[in-house]
Amino acid sequence: MSKFDEAMDKYRAALQGIAGYADNVDDTLLTAVAKGLGPSIYLADASLVSCSDQVEKDRVKNNFLVGKLGLEDSPALDAAVDKVCALMSGINRKDRAVFYYLLVVQEGLESKILN
Repeated sequence: MSKFDEAMDKYRAALQGIAGYADNVDDTLLTAVAKGLGPSIYLADASLVSCSDQVEKDRVKNNFLVGKLGLEDSPALDAAVDKVCALMSGINRKDRAVFYYLLVVQEGLESKILN
């Protein structure tokens, strides 16, 4: 099994533990999000999101939502990041791919990733 396949299995398992996602994981979307992160998914620090660090939350907003998805910076983006932080509050190690997947799904941005 490749390292990417192992990472995907880990992400699927993490999503199984989040209410409302156990039976609804879009594997195509999850794969696209993970591939979009490139080799960072294999780096210990870069592969995780820290919701207790405002700099990290700003990085998610600016690099992913604004930079990659082309959204306009607004307080709504901060609220979207905070919403996913709350959704993942019981998870100590928040995988970036899972976090971004949840952001995309919560905000209805699937077409921005899959196109």
